[in-house]
Amino acid sequence: MVKRSLPSPRRACERSTLLRCIRRAVLAVCILPAAADLACGEAPGGRLKTIRETATLRIAYRTDSPPFSSVRAGERHPIGYTIELCQRIAKSLERDMEMPALAIQWVPVDSLTRFAAVASGTADMECGSTTVTLSRMKTVDFSSLVFAESTGVLVRSNAGINRFEDLAGRTIGVVPGSSNAQAVRSQIDKRKLDVRVVEFPDREDGVAALGWKVVDGFATDKSVLLSLAQAANPGQFTLLPEDLSFEPFAIMLPRGDPDFRLAVNTALARLFRSGEVIGIYGRYFSGAGPPSVWLGAVFMFGGLPE
Repeated sequence: MVKRSLPSPRRACERSTLLRCIRRAVLAVCILPAAADLACGEAPGGRLKTIRETATLRIAYRTDSPPFSSVRAGERHPIGYTIELCQRIAKSLERDMEMPALAIQWVPVDSLTRFAAVASGTADMECGSTTVTLSRMKTVDFSSLVFAESTGVLVRSNAGINRFEDLAGRTIGVVPGSSNAQAVRSQIDKRKLDVRVVEFPDREDGVAALGWKVVDGFATDKSVLLSLAQAANPGQFTLLPEDLSFEPFAIMLPRGDPDFRLAVNTALARLFRSGEVIGIYGRYFSGAGPPSVWLGAVFMFGGLPE
């Protein structure tokens, strides 16, 4: 019989120390995922778990962002291009999680409260016309891009304003906290123009103020300006030709939930690959013609393979 010699006290101590280190390392790996979205044992459920348990998807929406997200008189819920994308995402989640039904709870937000709604958990996603920026990624996350837009300026047709420089010595309206407002101020500084910037709580108020001659121009996303102008009076306003910025839109999501983000992007990829997104685009941009080169690239790169 072979006898196994007992370890020396020093070696036993070293082994005991090594085991303690291993246990601490394993514990650290299990604790760190709370911040890093890793898994040890049972992975945290995140939003998908909550959605499954409540059978409800909470979608934040804006009322002043046609044709992406708005509410028409008499409608029970918002409509628009991004709203329909999110409705398709809800159906995809329902199928993938094998749920009998998934209800949508609509959460109204505005240009300022939209970020807090998602970051705080009041809403699971925001479906409107939110631009992806690096600074916003510090508090929220985003899906794959769903649209490509630019900042434009709407003016009164009889005001004699034909380009951005013609606003020198005049006033221009913006929505505070928007990437459009940042773009306008950047262009004013870059071109060294004397333009006074006036803030409005939402886009509808801004366009109304333009009609009442409170301001000489109003700046926001071009597609939104065209939609609001057509709803007000098609001949009253003119959209200036300049693109003041590039605005990549995405669905706003909670930060640090990769499983939920993957589920959303999976649904979007299916829409883009199948070509169904072209039909959705056509329903809300019927007068805009075919998708632009920018938007075509969004559809192409958004159709990620399985």
